[in-house]
Amino acid sequence: MTLHDPPTFGIELVGFWSERHLCTVSTLRADGSPHVVPMGIVLDPDHGRAWGITSRTSQKVANLRRGGDPRVAVCQVDGRRWSTLEGVAEVREDEESVAEAVSRYATRYRQPRPNPARVALRIALTRVLGNVR
Repeated sequence: MTLHDPPTFGIELVGFWSERHLCTVSTLRADGSPHVVPMGIVLDPDHGRAWGITSRTSQKVANLRRGGDPRVAVCQVDGRRWSTLEGVAEVREDEESVAEAVSRYATRYRQPRPNPARVALRIALTRVLGNVR
């Protein structure tokens, strides 16, 4: 899969992705059907990425580790405002990546409960959709 230059992020979009909203993340099952679940996601506009935390035993992690399509879509909605971030996700288990994801999550949402099975999702963003620019 070829990655293109990351999208650019306007002030309004960065502000929207800084507000406390729960998101959905969509991964693809082995049969190609979407697996959509709620998740807290944090935009890192300076590096063209997004971060999330989850358990290594989750279905989304299984979908990404299967070796199939690593593309994901992350969406958040607030009334009429909406934004979807598309990109290529990777599961990161190293201590530094997990700490980075936890720190970003705690800033946007709250300090997460301890989870010894925690992993980070790091998403290299390729496209932004929505009515928030």
